[in-house]
Amino acid sequence: MWIILLAWKNLWRNKSRTWITILSIFFATLISTLASSLKNGIFDQLVMNMVSSYTGHIQISRQGYQDEQTLENAFFPSDAIGRKILNQKGADAMTGRLVSFALTSYEDKTKGCMIVGVEATESERFMHLKNKIHAGQLANSRDNKVMVAKELAKELQIMVNDTLILIGQGYHGASAGGKYPVSGIIDLGSPQLNKKLIIMPLLAAQQLLGADSLITTWSILTSSKINPEQLAENIQSAIGADFETLTWGELMPDIKQHIDADSGNMQIIQYILYFLVSFGVFSTLLIMMSERKRENGMLLALGMHKRVLQKLMFIELIFAAMIGATGGLLIAYPIAIILKKYPLQISGKLAETYSKFGFEPIFPTSTDPVLFLSQWITVFIMGTLLGLYPMFIIQKMKPVEAMKK
Repeated sequence: MWIILLAWKNLWRNKSRTWITILSIFFATLISTLASSLKNGIFDQLVMNMVSSYTGHIQISRQGYQDEQTLENAFFPSDAIGRKILNQKGADAMTGRLVSFALTSYEDKTKGCMIVGVEATESERFMHLKNKIHAGQLANSRDNKVMVAKELAKELQIMVNDTLILIGQGYHGASAGGKYPVSGIIDLGSPQLNKKLIIMPLLAAQQLLGADSLITTWSILTSSKINPEQLAENIQSAIGADFETLTWGELMPDIKQHIDADSGNMQIIQYILYFLVSFGVFSTLLIMMSERKRENGMLLALGMHKRVLQKLMFIELIFAAMIGATGGLLIAYPIAIILKKYPLQISGKLAETYSKFGFEPIFPTSTDPVLFLSQWITVFIMGTLLGLYPMFIIQKMKPVEAMKK
């Protein structure tokens, strides 16, 4: 206990030197934590927008549907197979969807679109449509109405209560067409989906396409702690070869590769940051050891064992690392909470560039506790590892030479 108290007193003998060390670790923790939080928040939002609005974490379809996405590869959902899927650990929820393509027209404007028929009972849990309403209201499960994505509505210059005309090809090559009032305009958070998606009740989509009781996909949501790849393998084994089970990463490989590449780039930047901060802390240690060389030599000459002196110096650095890392974390966490609630927004040409690559031009943060804890541990370990240098110097120190001016 006495050595801990002595280390704490020694730490504040030269306050300026101590604060330089603490602030170096503090800013390392703060910047690296906020950078990681921002990176994870942007990617989590991108994935959630795509997952909730379109694919789900895992998508199940009839074998061959991914190669030829037509209604001829639709299927009748089986309750028995559905139970097998939901019995798998990690399969939190499942919903059937009917997806097709058509031409949509309003007055003299025509554009290709993707029609997604959704089960009304699951649309809120999966798609969180109430939070995405830009104008109007949600379509009821019994309504013969549609919800139009924001950018598509803008291109067609259509508003709530206007009537859209949908023309396409239905099941078995039958003609599909109809007039549908617009109940609401939705902002899906994904620039790609906002340009082409029309959402309608599943029953209305089945009637439009002449695909009674048919769906093209089952979409599954998983918990954040479950590995979707492993769950997909378990589901595939349970339901057999008539169906194909794919994760969102396999369905959208370009987005997955982009996220992996950007994560790798951000990791390199963090390593550079850690190196710079380590260099700053190491410089402080050099100054500290130089200033205390005579003092340490005198302590050794008076009979203090080198191991005790090494332990004393190491505890001092641990104190500095703990104060700096904890302080950085305590400041970073509330900032991350604020930026998650009020995310940074960009505009102009930069926003257009982000939209072209499929990113919503806002920068939210992640408040995952694991992220913050891992950053604290990383910076703390970095600080304590640097404490090995004073231990090495003391081991090589000769008391008589050290006391010389």
